Amino acid sequence: MTTNPNAPYRDTPSASQNSGWVTGLALFAGVVMLVNGILDIFQGIVAVIDNDLIVTTPNYVFRFDVTSWGWVHIVIGALVVVAGAGVLRGALWGRIAGIVLASVSAISAFMWLPYYPVWNIIVIALDVFVIWALCVYRDDDRAF
Repeated sequence: MTTNPNAPYRDTPSASQNSGWVTGLALFAGVVMLVNGILDIFQGIVAVIDNDLIVTTPNYVFRFDVTSWGWVHIVIGALVVVAGAGVLRGALWGRIAGIVLASVSAISAFMWLPYYPVWNIIVIALDVFVIWALCVYRDDDRAF
């Protein structure tokens, strides 16, 4: 039996397989989605219940009613939680929805920036990480 020196090593993952890092990052992305979604729901509840608690910026381009923003955050947060659960279960729909909803969450955080600037910059950074982690993950038998 001869071996081909140009053949890949047996322990090296092929292009369609995930390394342990990629799988771990996808798991971490799912957990980040769950936490981010739950915190988004809480943030929305605060805006709906007591909109005087949130300090508004008078000259911001994307200025909307704080109560309306609260409902937007509640809906986005609930959808992100569901998609995060799908990611943790390893579902393809969860990863696709996670990419879309993390994008929507990042845009929403940008528009909510004057109300909670530091937190929203962190949320945008986490959303970018989630998008990246879910984009590099591949199923063994199919790709996006």
